Amino acid sequence: MNITCREERLSAEAYIDFLKRTDLGSQYPRERFAERIGRLVKNVSISLVARNEENTIVGVLFGLTDFCYWLYVTDLGVDRDYVHHGIGRTLMKTAHELAGGEKDIAVYLIANDKAVPFYEKLGMKAADDVMQYNKIEWTAFTVE
Repeated sequence: MNITCREERLSAEAYIDFLKRTDLGSQYPRERFAERIGRLVKNVSISLVARNEENTIVGVLFGLTDFCYWLYVTDLGVDRDYVHHGIGRTLMKTAHELAGGEKDIAVYLIANDKAVPFYEKLGMKAADDVMQYNKIEWTAFTVE
């Protein structure tokens, strides 16, 4: 399987189309979905896209970083038909390197329950020292 991973800015439409082929879309609220996705794809510090031989998006990682100390992974998804092919691992490793490398950059994220085993395989550990301020409207839905 020939998969390429590189920095690439996606349009909101391309990302929404990708979300339909992943379980990642359930992390977003329905409220102002398309508008907010447009801001997301425009403003992330790191935007990595994995594509197959047909140039179809099969994996995406978005992250926010200061390129000095930390990387916060906001989105990591893999097309359901490409899970267990090392794409998620490659995206995480590449993002870590782009942010500044393992010796300088701590990685943070919020993982859904199904993804916890994947992150644990990467050596990540659960932490409970996070503060939260959340007053946004949040109606769960599935991106279709």
